Amino acid sequence: MNSSKPTTSFRKSSYSGGDHSNCVEIAVTADGGRAARDSKNPAHGTTHHSPTAWAAFLTSLRDGTLGH
Repeated sequence: MNSSKPTTSFRKSSYSGGDHSNCVEIAVTADGGRAARDSKNPAHGTTHHSPTAWAAFLTSLRDGTLGH
């Protein structure tokens, strides 16, 4: 079984802009991580993030330390 394969449908953030055209879509993967893709070009590929990497990403967003 591919643990990076999405096990749920991709969804857009409720924080996306009004027209929802510039969004990142996220889906849960079998290993508890996340898959992400561009909503405008979903066929152009998906990035896969382990549960640990996804948690670190969310923490850095909350703490305001992303990219610092």
